[in-house]
Amino acid sequence: MIYVQPELPYDEAALEPVISAKTVHYHYGVHEKAYIDNLNSLIKDTRFEDMELEEIIRESSGPLFNNASQAWNHIFYFFSLNPDGGGEPSGDLRKAIDRDFGSFEKFKEDFVKAGTSLFGSGWVWLSADADGKLFITAESNAGTPLTHGLIPLLTFDVWEHAYYLDYQNRRAEALTKLWDLVDWDVVESRYF
Repeated sequence: MIYVQPELPYDEAALEPVISAKTVHYHYGVHEKAYIDNLNSLIKDTRFEDMELEEIIRESSGPLFNNASQAWNHIFYFFSLNPDGGGEPSGDLRKAIDRDFGSFEKFKEDFVKAGTSLFGSGWVWLSADADGKLFITAESNAGTPLTHGLIPLLTFDVWEHAYYLDYQNRRAEALTKLWDLVDWDVVESRYF
């Protein structure tokens, strides 16, 4: 199987002013493309060649895990964003957020704090377990809740290439502004 980088459902400039066209171009167009290309090179003629991407992530390590997970993480991230996003979730996900974090505002505060507290590069995640309980986790480097048996719902990228062109070292500001782009319909569809 050859993995193909999916086309974004919006123009590179569509996420401005929160994320610049230049950042989308380098982050998705260059960084993500490299992960996909490396993944395809690493799985060629191996037992991983015909596996689904999630299965590769769960069963691999080292460079293969890093490239497979980063390819998956970036697709998950960019397809959670929408130029018409923002607002608040509703339905069962909102009830779970209120139950597990106290309020939507407290959830957002805890999520950004987890992302800014992560030393170095990685991802901050909202995930659910099999019972629907929600968790915020910060994963270093290519880490993903998939390897912990959790169901990923939302992620913010806290690698510097995700925000440095637009925010320099102001990670907290970059993460806080991402709330204006979250496509809650997509996130809610992942919650059972």
